[in-house]
Amino acid sequence: MDPTSTIFSFLSLLLFGSATNFNRDLPSESCRFPAIFNFGASNSDTGGYAAAFIQLKSPNGDTFFGMPAGRFCDGRLIVDFTGGIYASLMPREETFSKALYTFDIGQNDLTQSLFLNMTIVQVIAAIPDIVNHFSDIIKNLYNLGARSFWVYNTRPLGCFPKILTSFPLAEKDSVGCAKPYNLLAQRFNVELKNALARLRIEFPLATIVYVDLYAALYSLYTHPTKNGFEHPLVACCGYGGKYNYSEEAICGGKISVNGKNITVGSCKDPSVRVSWDGVHFTEAANKFAFDLVSSGDFSDPPIPLKLACHPSSRTKETGVRSGKSQISQIIIRF
Repeated sequence: MDPTSTIFSFLSLLLFGSATNFNRDLPSESCRFPAIFNFGASNSDTGGYAAAFIQLKSPNGDTFFGMPAGRFCDGRLIVDFTGGIYASLMPREETFSKALYTFDIGQNDLTQSLFLNMTIVQVIAAIPDIVNHFSDIIKNLYNLGARSFWVYNTRPLGCFPKILTSFPLAEKDSVGCAKPYNLLAQRFNVELKNALARLRIEFPLATIVYVDLYAALYSLYTHPTKNGFEHPLVACCGYGGKYNYSEEAICGGKISVNGKNITVGSCKDPSVRVSWDGVHFTEAANKFAFDLVSSGDFSDPPIPLKLACHPSSRTKETGVRSGKSQISQIIIRF
């Protein structure tokens, strides 16, 4: 995993509310995390990359903030919904062992390799090293005192307008996503899930939760209308082609059309769209996914977010509830 593609962001966090008694094997006391430490790339970056390297322009941020706010989105990210919008303050030293550590990984590791002209088979061969490096990061954080880990798997890459535009000849699945690239994401997710299971055995006093963000988001492609969305494969902020995406037409940037300079702007209603700019998701899609995964329905073990401070060893690890995620049982062939 390339450390330069990982952005560290910090949000103050205090979770309130009574526990949901869905499983008698789970502790009933809600967690009160004093802080969140998030590790991830631009899908969960609340401003680090923008502050250091690039100035984002409107319509980024317009839906919630009314202006660009360092996020590659029209508004809030999943990490914002996780922690709320609080002032960024450096925590006290004793906070580190009580904080929630969230991880949003895999997408850059896979897609950057693809755009460096690696084949899918070559990228698959690199997945064990990527996951092993991530496991080492978890171990190092544990040795520094971290105990609560909330780990998102990678998203359905084959549904991204950028992937669909870049690889137009790829086989499509029943909803129009590029099947080989979704299978690649699933392969990564299987490896990640297995690695986290091994870490739970090694560190029984920690809470290490695998969160199936892939399954939550894929439902937006299989049942968009039912969930209040439309045109899930088409970028909201972009220009050109079947998927409203082009490398030359970056959201908020300027392009020349018929001799006139125009700004690449937003679609009319981002609240009913899934893809923001062809790579990242809209605030509405982020909120939809957060509401699903925070319940524990898409987690292994099935722990809701507000109980993620309790060691995994105190829960019954029976797989993901309700059968909503079967990713570890998929046999993937290329």
